Amino acid sequence: MAVGLRTRGRVLGAAALRRSLVGNLASLGLAVLLVQMLSACSFLEKPDLALDIPPAYRAGRGEALPPKLDWWRGFRAPELTRFIEAAQTRNLDIAVAIALIIQADAQSKITGAPLLPAVTLTSTALRTRPSQTTGPGGTGGGGPSENQLFNAVLNASYEVDFWGKNRALSRAAQENAVATRFNKEVVVLSTIVSVATAYFEVLAAQDELRVAHENLAASSRILTLIRQRFEAGTASQLDVAQQESLVATVRASIPPLDQILRQNIATLAVLMACPPADLKVKGGSLARLGIPRVTPGLPSELLFQRPDIRSAEATLASANASVESARAAFFPSITLTGQGGYESSLLKLLFTPQSALYQIAANLTQPLLDGFRLEGQLEFAQGQQLAALESYRRSIISAFGDVERALIAVADTAEQVRLQALAVASSRRAFELSETRLREGTIDLVTLLQTQQTLFIAENQLVVDRLARFLAVLSLFQALGGGWMPPGVAAGGAVTVDMLPWR
Repeated sequence: MAVGLRTRGRVLGAAALRRSLVGNLASLGLAVLLVQMLSACSFLEKPDLALDIPPAYRAGRGEALPPKLDWWRGFRAPELTRFIEAAQTRNLDIAVAIALIIQADAQSKITGAPLLPAVTLTSTALRTRPSQTTGPGGTGGGGPSENQLFNAVLNASYEVDFWGKNRALSRAAQENAVATRFNKEVVVLSTIVSVATAYFEVLAAQDELRVAHENLAASSRILTLIRQRFEAGTASQLDVAQQESLVATVRASIPPLDQILRQNIATLAVLMACPPADLKVKGGSLARLGIPRVTPGLPSELLFQRPDIRSAEATLASANASVESARAAFFPSITLTGQGGYESSLLKLLFTPQSALYQIAANLTQPLLDGFRLEGQLEFAQGQQLAALESYRRSIISAFGDVERALIAVADTAEQVRLQALAVASSRRAFELSETRLREGTIDLVTLLQTQQTLFIAENQLVVDRLARFLAVLSLFQALGGGWMPPGVAAGGAVTVDMLPWR
């Protein structure tokens, strides 16, 4: 006698059972395919940026020369290059940004999981023994003393994404992961600029210290001459006191400069994630550095190079997908479930055809009354979309403004350094002539004092102007988004745990 499963009053043999199961699965696959083909409709409404891109920068002149990827080498400072490369691999802010990328990638996988069927395998071995003293008179139930049951069941479920809700959520998570990659590039660029700024501050402090020591030596030398003239009776006590005041003023300016020098060295150490006591900075002079030449190119190119703009763009795309998913949530959701496996009270008969079982079901859920929860979620997503849109527009406008300001600063500071260098040269000649005349005894001491102060102020201002010029160049590179990728090469990319600097 054939052993099988009884269904609607008839007995199915093992072969018939398999044919029925295969037929049902094929029908289910066809239904899924048809549903996916019908799900091409989309609820996405992309907002209008309403932005005019200028054809050129007002302050931009000359042939386009976009910045190189390693643009900081243009300063021709090997020590600065070494510090920047160390910061790129060891800076902790960059490490945090990389960790956020890993989190965003993992969240993207989690959000995209409903797009694939969920399959679980359940295997159970059950052995029971009822009490023998619970029957009438304590004699038990009279049945078998022990029972056992074995099963191995494969469960599968799949939500048919008819309206694209899950695909939209997955796309939103993917765009968010893209945004974190560009955020990491923003952190990298900011770190590079911070390292260069601190290094230039160190060089400026060293230059000002050299100027201060040279001025101290010169003013002390003049003080000696004035004292000699005072002893000879050709100078007054007031002349000596005025020069002593100038010497004391120059000497008092040295400790603050030394403070700035050491504090910026400590800043460099923090940016490279090393103890300040372990960092040695040789330094040098701003006058010995080179100035990288760069022009901004076209404003439209900035949209593809600035990482903060690309991040805002990805955030807007993520918000658009969230709105699409929130709209799709108003429509029915269809879930397909299936179960197939074996169940038997005897382990040796578990995987025989007679022990096979299966179950296939389809479930449709349509929201009716939810207290305006879905409506609120849609409005919330639309609010996020509007905020992302305005942030994107603000990023673009701010980027154009940053480049314009940086171009103006680069041009004006270059002219300022040139003119101030001429002023220093004239002041130095005047001071040298004054010192010579003082030795000859043919100069008014008031005139000498004025030439000294003029030279000291001019030399310090030249250092300040040089620093402003280098900071303006840094601002231009930062405004342009750092080094520009070759055409067709995208920023970012896969990030793994192995890329974390502490591993």
